[in-house]
Amino acid sequence: MRTLRSPLRVSALRLALLAALLPGLAAAAQQNVPFRGNIPVAPSGIPIPPLPEEPVVYQTAEGQNIRVSVYARGLSRPWSLAFLSDGRLLVTERGGDLRLVSDGVVDPEPVAGVPDVRAQGLGGLMDIALHPDFDDNGFVYLSYTKPLDEGSTLALARGRWDGSALGDVTDVFVAVPPAGGASRIAFGLDGSLYMTTGGGDAQDPMSLGGKVLRLTGEGGVPADNPFVGREGYRPEIYTLGHRNAIGLAVHPSTGQVWQNENGPNGGDEINILRPGGNYGWPLISLGRTYPGRWQSEAFSQSGFEQPAVFWMPSIAISGMAFYTGDRLPRWTGDVFVGGMRTGEIPGTGHLERILFNESMEELRRESLLVDLRQRIRDVRQGPDGLLYLLTDEDDGVVLRIEPGS
Repeated sequence: MRTLRSPLRVSALRLALLAALLPGLAAAAQQNVPFRGNIPVAPSGIPIPPLPEEPVVYQTAEGQNIRVSVYARGLSRPWSLAFLSDGRLLVTERGGDLRLVSDGVVDPEPVAGVPDVRAQGLGGLMDIALHPDFDDNGFVYLSYTKPLDEGSTLALARGRWDGSALGDVTDVFVAVPPAGGASRIAFGLDGSLYMTTGGGDAQDPMSLGGKVLRLTGEGGVPADNPFVGREGYRPEIYTLGHRNAIGLAVHPSTGQVWQNENGPNGGDEINILRPGGNYGWPLISLGRTYPGRWQSEAFSQSGFEQPAVFWMPSIAISGMAFYTGDRLPRWTGDVFVGGMRTGEIPGTGHLERILFNESMEELRRESLLVDLRQRIRDVRQGPDGLLYLLTDEDDGVVLRIEPGS
């Protein structure tokens, strides 16, 4: 007579068999990924197609068609741009050149007067910002990697624009090493200048690395900085606990400073900066280390600020702008950030749009220009109410986004 087994006993036998086979199955299912140092070697990625010669029209999630075109070609690894009052653009190239763009044409001769730059790692010639009273004083500010007798550090240079070149160029601020990596700069509504720094110990209040600094236009320390007069703290520090901060923008109505930074393997974030706030790196993170484990055991902890937006997987976030124009009305009030690659896969750069409610809480986000596969290094709103993007490529361009109809 055949013995009938209960369903529970059959399930138990199957689970026991799977448990015995699981280690072997797991080992067979996974691949050994090559590492360089402590970072997985990136795959070949997805081929980047040539940018189209003619404008491309896209439908977007908010029911607003856009037309995307190449506004200017002939740039090499462009990093940041600024609009002059006469409609021309100044564009920094990470290798150390400053370019003038007039009516979509890049001047083949670099702008004279740029200080010597050391392009290495994440550094080089980086951000550019015009003084709030630029039309009167002509001041142009550049963040860059300054060569030293031994090594390098971050510096902030100021020059006077004469219409074709920079004159009277001088360093108004030179960071005490170690401070390096990428550096964005932006003027606040109060006239203060904010500057991001990398390198060093982001949690050490006597190190300028891994911080957002708040300076005067002359490179000094504002008297109302959060750590002025506090023993054991550098007075230039506005916030601390940052990784690679590659986006900085000021909210046009509240004046709050917004910053974005790359996580490790995931954990990119947008932060709304609070004076004296600690944003956690490397003790708190929403990302994984490059070998795969979580960066931190907890995603939040008392005493650390939480991001307003985060990404998992990473998009290699870079650049940031609030859209305040009326040429693209369905996007008014939205935040735009560049992405250079998604999920550690080359050839997956794009632009992202984030919609917030009145309390500046995220409602939805949209990926744009995905099929172009370009590394978007910077995004800015032009005086014409259109959006302009920089592609971080050897044959980099300025892209323009305008209404599709």
